Amino acid sequence: MKKYTTVQGDMWDSIAFRELGDVAYTDKLILENPKYIGTHIFPSGVVLNIPEITVPAYDSLPPWKKVSR
Repeated sequence: MKKYTTVQGDMWDSIAFRELGDVAYTDKLILENPKYIGTHIFPSGVVLNIPEITVPAYDSLPPWKKVSR
């Protein structure tokens, strides 16, 4: 499993974007790290598990929310 060590000021959405490529994966990132569910802004040095993504975020949206690519 891939790990990520936070830097001061990291937030869930910025980590999801940087590590997974889309803020739409923020919920999966949080669920992979339930110990930190109440953390909004991270200090430096927190090691998080980065989930493996097999289905793109936009594939899980209802048809009316999908963006044509």
